Amino acid sequence: MIKLTIDGINLEVEAGKTILEAASAAHIKIPTLCYEEGLTIYGGCRLCVVEVEGERLLQPACATEAKEGMVVKTNTPQVREVRKTLFELIVASHDISCQLNCLTCSKNGNCELREAAEIIGISEMRLLPIDKGYGEDWSSYSIVREPNKCITCGRCIRKCEETQGIGIFTMANRGPATIVTTYGDKGMGNVECTNCGQCILSCPTGALHEVYHYEKVWEVLNDPKKHVVVQTAPAVRVAISEPFGGDPGTIATGQLVSALRRLGFDRVFDTNFTADLTIVEEGTELIKRITKGGALPLLTSCSPGWIKFIEHFYPELLDNVSTCKSPQQMFGALAKSYYAEKNEISREDLVVVSVMPCTAKKFEAQRPEMAGDVDYVLTTRELAQMIKTAGIDMEKLEEGEYDQLMGTSSGAADIFGATGGVMEAALRTAYELITGQELGMLDFKEVRGLTGIKEAEIEIGDLKVKAAVAHGLGNVRHLMERIKAGEEFHFIELMACPGGCLGGGGQPSPTNQHVREKRMKGLYNIDSLKELRKSHQNPYITKVYEEYLGEPGSHKAHQLLHTEYTARGV
Repeated sequence: MIKLTIDGINLEVEAGKTILEAASAAHIKIPTLCYEEGLTIYGGCRLCVVEVEGERLLQPACATEAKEGMVVKTNTPQVREVRKTLFELIVASHDISCQLNCLTCSKNGNCELREAAEIIGISEMRLLPIDKGYGEDWSSYSIVREPNKCITCGRCIRKCEETQGIGIFTMANRGPATIVTTYGDKGMGNVECTNCGQCILSCPTGALHEVYHYEKVWEVLNDPKKHVVVQTAPAVRVAISEPFGGDPGTIATGQLVSALRRLGFDRVFDTNFTADLTIVEEGTELIKRITKGGALPLLTSCSPGWIKFIEHFYPELLDNVSTCKSPQQMFGALAKSYYAEKNEISREDLVVVSVMPCTAKKFEAQRPEMAGDVDYVLTTRELAQMIKTAGIDMEKLEEGEYDQLMGTSSGAADIFGATGGVMEAALRTAYELITGQELGMLDFKEVRGLTGIKEAEIEIGDLKVKAAVAHGLGNVRHLMERIKAGEEFHFIELMACPGGCLGGGGQPSPTNQHVREKRMKGLYNIDSLKELRKSHQNPYITKVYEEYLGEPGSHKAHQLLHTEYTARGV
């Protein structure tokens, strides 16, 4: 531990901490734009400059290590003047239209530029903005890039390289013409982008945002000829309160259902229903591969960002991936067959909308192998915007209940939204299917938590199942290399986003480690409070097999619920 003074406050912090981290611990706000927790220090924006006693020049707080006896001042006249000048230069390089169109920006209400302006105390802008004249990049099904809004903070570059281990972004040109773009300026849809959306969460200015579907959803909701159903992913219910002032991890399932009804959806269903169905199908597939032969380890297929990652970087291992569609796509396939037939609704008049924590789900819905299952995908952020547009007070809504046929789910389905949750749900079912005995302890804590790679050996009868879990594509890459090197596993859960779906690229900002932990706690609380906690015991899953699918792994189940993948290469 070391002692230092910041703005007259005596502090004791761990050795190795930066001035920025020390100030944060003392609840002293220092403005930053290029800094992000968990990424390497860039020190590019320089808004965090402070005076350090004995130093001739101002020092960047994010890149300067706190030292024993250091005296720091964060609010001197010189510091304020330099920050104002630097901020004006940054904003001058920001989109010329932004000064007029803040209300239409994707960061409206959550803009780090505006937050920095408040801390710095900007009262006038002395510099005219530069008209860069770049075109927007709409080549991706999931993510839009607006280069004119880019302030070259480099956060998207570092997030894509360091956290996700991909690196599709680069800086091009020099001086005032410097811009962040994709390699070769090919566009987001023409490079190895996995559509995970972590770059969107990192971008402070709205230069990156999802491809919006909410206007199209408004259109079908207002079309009396259309029967519009909606499904909600597990991670949405512990994040939807945040844009309305709620704490991360707040369980708002009932309010979410009520809000969707108020928006005009004809039926409100739960993706958790098909999460349970996924476990039954995937568990059957795992048992078949272990007992009768097949490519091992079995790799989960719920995360579309991870699926695109393996298609690009490890296509030789595609035979190991479960053929199960994700819960989103299973739901769409069942809605447009089972649900439509039971309710005598034509496929042409039925519209399936998903509410997902994930931007990659927009790409998944457009995949040729599954096109038509799901029509539109809203991120958690988009749904929050629709609720606000409709004038609905989310916090004051009474709790609603999901509709049947596809609204009942187990606690195992809820934890799908957390890293390790799919593994835990699968183990609960696989144990009972293999042994024929009831599982006593349902909590597999070995696969819980935010450690990047988790491993466990689970005894299921006479079988020792070697399992692993990885989240964040950088960690996924490490695990895939171990598999290529010959390390043996039976079953591996892989998620593209840090924390799993609860940390998805479509979730509200900020999504940092603290927020992920609180959302995770919320999901495990839902599971612990449910009476039904095993996927295969969901009575409505039993019903759909009896009435429609036959048995797990049947020909009809494979037609509707399973798919194939595409070797894309680099």
